[in-house]
Amino acid sequence: MSVSPRGPEHIGDPDRWGDTWGSGRYVAGGRCKSTARLEGKVVIITGANTGIGKETARDLARRGARVIVACRDTAKAEAAASEIRAETGNQQVIVKKLDLADTKSIREFAEQFLAEEKELHILINNAGVMLCPYSKTADGFETHLGVNHLGHFLLTFLLLERLKQSAPARIVNVSSLAHHVGRIRFHDLHGEKSYNRGLAYCHSKLANVLFTRELARRLQGTKVTANVLHPGSVHSDLVRHSLLMMWLWKLFSFFLKTPWEGAQTSIYCAVAEELNSVTGQYFSDCRPAYVSPRGRDDEAAKKLWSVSCELLGIQWD
Repeated sequence: MSVSPRGPEHIGDPDRWGDTWGSGRYVAGGRCKSTARLEGKVVIITGANTGIGKETARDLARRGARVIVACRDTAKAEAAASEIRAETGNQQVIVKKLDLADTKSIREFAEQFLAEEKELHILINNAGVMLCPYSKTADGFETHLGVNHLGHFLLTFLLLERLKQSAPARIVNVSSLAHHVGRIRFHDLHGEKSYNRGLAYCHSKLANVLFTRELARRLQGTKVTANVLHPGSVHSDLVRHSLLMMWLWKLFSFFLKTPWEGAQTSIYCAVAEELNSVTGQYFSDCRPAYVSPRGRDDEAAKKLWSVSCELLGIQWD
């Protein structure tokens, strides 16, 4: 990963910087200051048609990467990719179908990607669902667990060898501060005995943290790093399943990050030179952050790994 001799104005959007950093908004958080260029690098970003995923894709495209926009809604993804291509001048922003709620779709995406792309340098597991009414995925998993954790777990498994072959490479998992409230309810993973949509989201975000912790341990010595992050409270459509939360989001929008602000830590974890050998860490506002005691439970991380493999029918030693 090379560093551009040019200033950061060639990486980010100066207008957005002015809106954010000149406004005095204390919720804006940290900003990725790296000027790393990504020509020749291949990136996958899940859920990159909107919100922080789209802003992450825009930034990495501006840096010269070949960006695979992996989304369930390909029409929205094509619109986002077209916008990014026009704005950045980077024509290597490619849309591919990926439905994380269906393991068949995940396998088809991975098979097609591996057939078409010889390298993969950055995998950003960004997509997610929040506050869904009780439902299950195509494979019978509770939706928050199935999409936010198991879908990305399987995707990472299927792409890991390509990441190793392309090393140095990075895996970036988007979690949340909500992991502090979560717990892994091994006795009722799919919420069949009791279900609360808010807690289900928190549980899945804890799963992201534990997955990253165990993945980083297993990847020691491979030059593939795995880190996890909290993007902040971001004004996005992630709360679309709750009318109350949508109303509150609008009411308190001044106290929420914009998607561009929320994307900064994802971008930081993907490109910052000082993270070349950093792995297994949790970041917020472009710096290390506190992980809950449950998020540091190695035994729970190992058990979740084993249970996840069993649910997905895979063997990942």
